Amino acid sequence: MRGQREREPGFISLINVETLIAGDHPVRRIKALVDEVLRRINPRLEAMYAPGGRPSIPPEQLLKAKVLQALYSVRSDRQLCTRLQTDLLFRWFIDLGLDEAVFDASTFSQNQSRLLQHDVADEFFAQVVALAREGGWVSDEHFSVDATLIQAWASMKSIRPKNETNRVGPGNPWSDFSGQGRSNDTHQSTTDPEAKLMRKGWGQEARLCFAAHATMENRHGLCVLFQVKPAVGAPESRVAVEQAALLRRRGFRPKTIGADRGYHTGGFIEGLRQQGITPHPALMRNHRRLGVVVNAAHRTSQKMRKRIEEIFGWSKTVGGFRQTRYRGVDRTHAAGQYVVAALNLLRLAKLQALAPPF
Repeated sequence: MRGQREREPGFISLINVETLIAGDHPVRRIKALVDEVLRRINPRLEAMYAPGGRPSIPPEQLLKAKVLQALYSVRSDRQLCTRLQTDLLFRWFIDLGLDEAVFDASTFSQNQSRLLQHDVADEFFAQVVALAREGGWVSDEHFSVDATLIQAWASMKSIRPKNETNRVGPGNPWSDFSGQGRSNDTHQSTTDPEAKLMRKGWGQEARLCFAAHATMENRHGLCVLFQVKPAVGAPESRVAVEQAALLRRRGFRPKTIGADRGYHTGGFIEGLRQQGITPHPALMRNHRRLGVVVNAAHRTSQKMRKRIEEIFGWSKTVGGFRQTRYRGVDRTHAAGQYVVAALNLLRLAKLQALAPPF
């Protein structure tokens, strides 16, 4: 017998959202991990607010929303709030009741300075790594490093001479830079002065960018350090040496660090050796080896270090971090922490489901 569609269906009913989320859905394990991370950083969140006054939007909801934004490739804070209006899974993940009003997108920007002041993004990422270490998913000895460029939220039209007094008026006027030389020494962006002109290789166009530096552990390819810095002034090899020292201060015991040819430099090799770490960079052709020994351990590091490209690839395609939505190094760095933390949470959820820890 054919069923008949009701012309005026009822929209008032009792729904238990918990029963609508599949029991084996990966987001359940991710939510449990995020809840544990938030429990650990609760003292820091508590210190952000005054004991009295009007209650604010819970910061836990904002941080969970940032994780959702990366996991589900949501383009903007405004689009995320729109999804929260209709997506039951999104509401369930951030613990927002069905009858509760969704906060405005401006809440993220209003709380940005408070979160930056208390280094919440860095602490959130660090606690995700701590969870992975406690579960036995992270190697304490073998790592890989690499860097990539993150496009800034600024147009090439915004690049003007530093000593220019007459600024271009409002609107979108036509600009002709033919025959003009532009460099970071003489020009800067009026939209984001911290963004620098960089190119990925010879023959490619220069763009306003930031530099993202990552350190990956070689056991399961989890990112243990992620930093966004100016694209000029901090060479990749020097940042890698600084990150190696930071690993030791956080309780890791790095023995080897693999890298690509860009790290086959005296500063990188000597900097690691001074810390008792064996450098395993790929060798440049027709270049002195600088004492790098190619053996089975070196070949293993070269095989494993390629997985760090997966971190950058996921962050740029799924996480939406190919181009930052924020201005300045600090805000872009914080956004990168949430994106890479979301990737680590996703991998931890899969590892928990598929394989036991070492």
